[in-house]
Amino acid sequence: MRKSTLDLFVSKWAIEFYSKRLFSIRDLFKVDKAIIGMVHLMPLPGSPAYTGYSMDVIEEQAIREAKIYEENGVDGIIVENMWDLPYYSGASRIPPEEIAAHAAVARQVVKSVSIPVGITVIHNGGRVALGIAKAAGAKFIRVCLYTGAAVWDTGEFDHGVAADLMRLRKMLYAEDIKFFVDVVKKHSVVFPGIDLATHAKWADFYLADAIIVTGRMTGEPPSVEDVKLVKEIVGDTPVLVGSGLTPENAEKLLRYADGAIVGTYFKVNGVAQNPVDPERVKKLMSAVNSIRSKA
Repeated sequence: MRKSTLDLFVSKWAIEFYSKRLFSIRDLFKVDKAIIGMVHLMPLPGSPAYTGYSMDVIEEQAIREAKIYEENGVDGIIVENMWDLPYYSGASRIPPEEIAAHAAVARQVVKSVSIPVGITVIHNGGRVALGIAKAAGAKFIRVCLYTGAAVWDTGEFDHGVAADLMRLRKMLYAEDIKFFVDVVKKHSVVFPGIDLATHAKWADFYLADAIIVTGRMTGEPPSVEDVKLVKEIVGDTPVLVGSGLTPENAEKLLRYADGAIVGTYFKVNGVAQNPVDPERVKKLMSAVNSIRSKA
């Protein structure tokens, strides 16, 4: 429920409760068609790909990429434990050493840039992400499975965490931290009977601040039809493309989406494991700025 609906409320509790939502993507990022770049952290201590390098190395890489994004016009960033794979599912299974490292680096990233910073913890580490965001001073988190139920690519069955997250956010005095939530997320298969429209309605009903639509896997775009459908269902709630945005498809996807989260395209040669390439950042942002100028 957005600003127009708030005008219909007479109950004070309802006005207070629903007014905490993000009313527009501009409220956080100050622009339309906001682009959020991914800072994929190097493998953190405890993960299989970690080889013993110092936290300084991880921190320097993250800050360097965050500044590349900011200097080239990207509107926000997300700090994510992308390379702690294979992933655990659910916040209770994520090792404390990885959580601590993630939080330490995220705090330094927040202090190093002036654009909004978000947190993601894979898979569906919403409680952990919220804790890291509070400690780091981040403005939003990405929640992989906010409502519904699904099986992850790890083979584990998982369920929505909206009830726990809403209560924890209240308890932490963290209601300024917004929830950007996925529907029918990549790397998962939702429980039979939960189609895209249903999942979007559920996420919107439980006060998602923005809804993310992805392709099947990292780097794969959603269909234009899927983005259009979700936007039609949730109305004023911001909708983001969560994977696969490129200069070639940006105009089609951003016709309906309010912005996008971009990781793979921004990397050297478009390979997710590579560092961020400033030239690719400039190219995509040039295409996005052209789209904005026509709006």
